[in-house]
Amino acid sequence: MVKVEDQEYQPEEIKSETHSEVENVEKSSIPNVDFVEEEKNVDLPEDTEEEQPTGDGRAWYVVHCYSGYENKVRYNLEQRIESMGMKDMIFDVVVPTEEEIEVKEGKRKTIERRVFPGYILVNMILTEESWYVVRNTPGVTGFVGMGTQPTPLRPEEVAQILKRMEAEAPRIKVTFKPGERVRIIDGPFNDFRGTVSDIDMERAKVRVMVNFFGRETPVELDFLQVEKA
Repeated sequence: MVKVEDQEYQPEEIKSETHSEVENVEKSSIPNVDFVEEEKNVDLPEDTEEEQPTGDGRAWYVVHCYSGYENKVRYNLEQRIESMGMKDMIFDVVVPTEEEIEVKEGKRKTIERRVFPGYILVNMILTEESWYVVRNTPGVTGFVGMGTQPTPLRPEEVAQILKRMEAEAPRIKVTFKPGERVRIIDGPFNDFRGTVSDIDMERAKVRVMVNFFGRETPVELDFLQVEKA
């Protein structure tokens, strides 16, 4: 599992002088935002074989930031890229998200969920200057990598993340687990209550044991047909 660096990055064979405008940038505090998300443990791709940067040196890097401030950090970084003339070194900043359907009190609601709370992706050519611009953006706490060396994502890891973001069908948030009591909110067994016996994530189906005419009867339902009792 990778860890977030917290020391100064000193890449080999990179010029030691940094642009004066970068060195003199004033560090500002994080402005207030309308949302704060609880810090969660997330499984980022494990470090196996490191990606080789493309011919021009660009690659995707994972940057750790304060959880709940991902969009604000992205905005701050995009403003710094513009004002410091770093568009030829830092190309894209992405907050990985996916659509999710949540059922609450019998109502379906589509929400946008961050795939990796507390992390953003940055496509860049890693140099001392570009590292400094990203690392000193308000809200950024470090790059993800081994020791002090930022580790680029492998192409297949990036493709997997982007595929989740571009999925046509929203994923369904499952709020129940086997053994829990649920209420059926749709179909012929509407308003029946039962116990979850099995969950099929691939088919988005749940099997519920319902008391029907004095007998425990298994009923297979879609995720959106039940909610926690």
